[in-house]
Amino acid sequence: MNQPEIAAPDVEPAGRATARIRLSGVADDRILLRAAAELTRDIQQPKPLLYWSDFLASAAAGYAALAGAILSRSAPIALICGATAILALYRATLFIHEITHLQNGKLPGFRIAWNLVIGIPTLLPSFLYEGIHILHHSRTRYGTIDDPEYLPLALMRPWTLPVFLILSVLMPAALLLRFAILAPLSLFSPRLRQVLVARLSGLQINPRFRRRTPEGAFARQWLWQELGASVVGVTVLGSLASGLLPVRAFLIAMGVLAGVAVLNQVRTLVAHLWENDGAPLTITAQFLDSTNVPQGFLPLLWAPVGLRFHALHHLLPSLPYHSLAEANRRLSRALGRGSVYERASYPTLRRLVGRLASNTMKRPRHRV
Repeated sequence: MNQPEIAAPDVEPAGRATARIRLSGVADDRILLRAAAELTRDIQQPKPLLYWSDFLASAAAGYAALAGAILSRSAPIALICGATAILALYRATLFIHEITHLQNGKLPGFRIAWNLVIGIPTLLPSFLYEGIHILHHSRTRYGTIDDPEYLPLALMRPWTLPVFLILSVLMPAALLLRFAILAPLSLFSPRLRQVLVARLSGLQINPRFRRRTPEGAFARQWLWQELGASVVGVTVLGSLASGLLPVRAFLIAMGVLAGVAVLNQVRTLVAHLWENDGAPLTITAQFLDSTNVPQGFLPLLWAPVGLRFHALHHLLPSLPYHSLAEANRRLSRALGRGSVYERASYPTLRRLVGRLASNTMKRPRHRV
């Protein structure tokens, strides 16, 4: 197959490693899009056994390691257990991304099981992501003010990057406040409920995004998930206040959940180049603003469940996570070196963070 015929995007003369891509005006490359569709037709179906075994094993390992961290009286063992719990629960948590993209009929019961095992106990029910993430894949919304999961970080001031990471440490406490205190209070205040739904009910990074009130079947899912998370949150605070839940156990659990949130925030930081200035983009331009980190062992830890192929995911959002590595091999082989497809691949997390940090030093600035 010939390489895609697409004009190379204009870049600033700042060195190949950190030069920004001019995304506006990049036309869709039909060869790239056709290759992505044709070469993956036989690997589109999810494998239920793999999904269930991977998710349940990750959750079991995470909870077991968390218990080890809480019960151990040896600091080194507790730290090892804590780190293991972060990695395992992080992997189990990221199946929320698969829930969002796969039709429920292909994995019956998986959404309910995920919420009962991970989402509700960790105060991260799937309604916080469902209905939000899919907007990020909209051709007309991606990278615009209407995208809940996009900020032009590369065009913003350097201090926004550490703030972006530091805020994730507070996420477990924020979720506890949201479900244990604000959700019950909102039953008595329509105005608070409106604010809660619009601004505090989505895993979004765009502060301008406002969520609509849910309707239909999704509203019913939202109701039982929020009720379950609120019961967990109130129980945790009540047990802590009464002394039934030891402070040490509570702080260790919150620390592990904060570690999961920070790890996910680091992954989010390099999932895109964050170089769009707010204009609507073609699918090819969205692909070029996204990243693949296909090589090495470490990406399997910080971007599990297929998320090390984030650019490829933007080409094929419904492709199951277990098919992404094979799809990447096929496209890389078919399109060849120097292709548009290869230009979305990066060698390391460190290189991507360095590129992003370097681009925040340049002007013009973008204000949120």
